[in-house]
Amino acid sequence: MQTPRRYAPMGGSFAPVRVAAFKWNGWQASAVYAHRSGTSCLTGSLQEAGLELGEHHTWNPYNRKGNRENQDFVDLHDAILAANGGAWDNPPATSEWSDDHRERARALLAEYAGAEALGFKDPRCLLLLAGWRALVPGLERVGIFRHPDAVAASLANRSQIPREQALSLWYAYNRLLFREYRRQPFPLLCFDDGEESFNRKVDEVIGRLQLRPVASPTRFYDNTLKTHDGGTPLRLPWKIRYLYRRLRWASL
Repeated sequence: MQTPRRYAPMGGSFAPVRVAAFKWNGWQASAVYAHRSGTSCLTGSLQEAGLELGEHHTWNPYNRKGNRENQDFVDLHDAILAANGGAWDNPPATSEWSDDHRERARALLAEYAGAEALGFKDPRCLLLLAGWRALVPGLERVGIFRHPDAVAASLANRSQIPREQALSLWYAYNRLLFREYRRQPFPLLCFDDGEESFNRKVDEVIGRLQLRPVASPTRFYDNTLKTHDGGTPLRLPWKIRYLYRRLRWASL
């Protein structure tokens, strides 16, 4: 069996997106995570460059080109969160994996053992990174984040989540994102960038991951994919403003 080429993607959160790449039994898988923050766009852009996603959603009423999620990974993450008394919109205090969870994860990865570069996207993964890191040593990540006002507006449209709760979720996920970045830095993108800047930075990530350069003049990402800019900005809590600034300083 051919060993897949080594490469690294990211992870994310509500505002961030990240991809995490894991090397397991001589091959690597990568994960993308983040709600309403550009994760679908980042994942689609990497898929365009050769990232294998397996069976995934290519249409979604809130994502014109699909959310690019593999339901098997989403179901696993939901099960782990539920076992810890939480959910994607109620992050648990702990995220312990059972032996059954680890076996399910290994079985999922094994299904794609022949893939040259395997990835999965699910924002919940950011809440479960410790388990993935223990399962697959040598984890590599790429991240993406988005302005909290835009995320709050998008969550209100999709899930009818009140602004205060949406901002609390943004902070919970992005704090984990930044903590992971500080633990071991990885490429970090910002979905607030314009189309040209965003695609240029995606190309840089593609090069780092040794995926295929995208030659097509029509890229996966264009500005029509970016909805809910947040409207008239409202004053944000200082800790959220501060965290967003720190993410911007750390980004590519």
